Amino acid sequence: MTSLPAAVQRYLNKSTVTGPWTLRGEERADFAGAVVIPSLAEGDSLFATLQSLAANPQQLTTRFLVVIIVNHCEHAAAADKQQNGIDLARLSELTEQTELSLAWVDAASPGYEIPAKQAGVGFARKLGMDLALPRLNWTEDPLLVCLDADTLVETGYLQAIVNHFHPSALGAAVLPFRHQPGSDSAQQTAINRYELFLRSYVYGLRLAGSPYAFNSVGSAIACRASAYVRCGGMNCRKAGEDFYFLQKLAKTDGVDLLTGTTVFPEPRVSDRVPFGTGRSMSRLLDGDTQAVLFYPVAAFRVLAAWLQAVEQNLSSDAESLLLRAEEISSELANYLEQVNWRTVWPRLQSTHKTEVQRLQAFHAWFDGFKTMRLVHRLCEASLCRGEPEDVLPEYFAWEGRSCHGTLSGMLETLRLHDGVSPLICL
Repeated sequence: MTSLPAAVQRYLNKSTVTGPWTLRGEERADFAGAVVIPSLAEGDSLFATLQSLAANPQQLTTRFLVVIIVNHCEHAAAADKQQNGIDLARLSELTEQTELSLAWVDAASPGYEIPAKQAGVGFARKLGMDLALPRLNWTEDPLLVCLDADTLVETGYLQAIVNHFHPSALGAAVLPFRHQPGSDSAQQTAINRYELFLRSYVYGLRLAGSPYAFNSVGSAIACRASAYVRCGGMNCRKAGEDFYFLQKLAKTDGVDLLTGTTVFPEPRVSDRVPFGTGRSMSRLLDGDTQAVLFYPVAAFRVLAAWLQAVEQNLSSDAESLLLRAEEISSELANYLEQVNWRTVWPRLQSTHKTEVQRLQAFHAWFDGFKTMRLVHRLCEASLCRGEPEDVLPEYFAWEGRSCHGTLSGMLETLRLHDGVSPLICL
């Protein structure tokens, strides 16, 4: 094995996951990229995902290492432990039958189970991505791709990823996604509502001019491995790991929208994490429409005015900008005081002398998380969240775009806006 670049070795020495886990299966160490898939008692879903990956051209499947992290917590249910054992055995058998360059991590057998304090999807992703780093060809510009075990991909998936990063100046990208069809009309209605909610939030950010206007879906992320190392790697959060990972990448190397392929997550019901698709689906199917209410456009207009005020007044002092914030929204001004604006802004001005540097530093500080907190605070204070048919037409009117009045019509419009492929037979 050739020596790793110094930055990669430093990352592995300082920040990598430690424990008994290793990669099994494929032993090569010359890959152009790795596709990393956490798997917790997935069964047939995992192998359907692998089959969809294997349908990509062989000249690409031989260049990408596919890493499956079969994992569970040390206190997992007996049924999950049993299913993971079956999946590990199937993976071992599959290596003799597949065109994929297949490796896996056993984080499920006795002695390899993940401690309860660490267990979660963030830890599993990080474990797989960290273990993949030494297997990449660092004389090139290797890639890391996040996928989920319940997510199908198109035959042009790997090629679209390679094509994107060849000319792109940015270090990361989000892939278009479209949830697979629901098993019945109730599930279809629920996933349509939830997916529209995700897209409408990003649409609002885009209209407001936020640099964090991208979907955070764990099965739809790709980055340069060098960008992964530079941002400090994946986090170990039990939920929301994709949001915080992309936020770090946006600050260090930038996040782009990849086009030319779409991934298809399953619209599953789950209570594994405290929020996200599975939990929202569960609540919606229980009849709780209050679980997914949509943000009013007024919240994003406040955000837009604030971002514009800063961008146009980068030499103004903190107090002047705070007064401008008060004119936009008293709740915005209160929020800025809470997050120490009077202290932060002078420091950014003194540290970053040019306006370009200062604006970049502002956006690194007023990041995706602070943006989301502001939107939530505005809604809690005075701006009511509501039904999509009532709220979303104002988004489209802001952009001067025509709007289909139905939930499914608005969803399809935003899918096209996000570069999603037309629906295909999966």
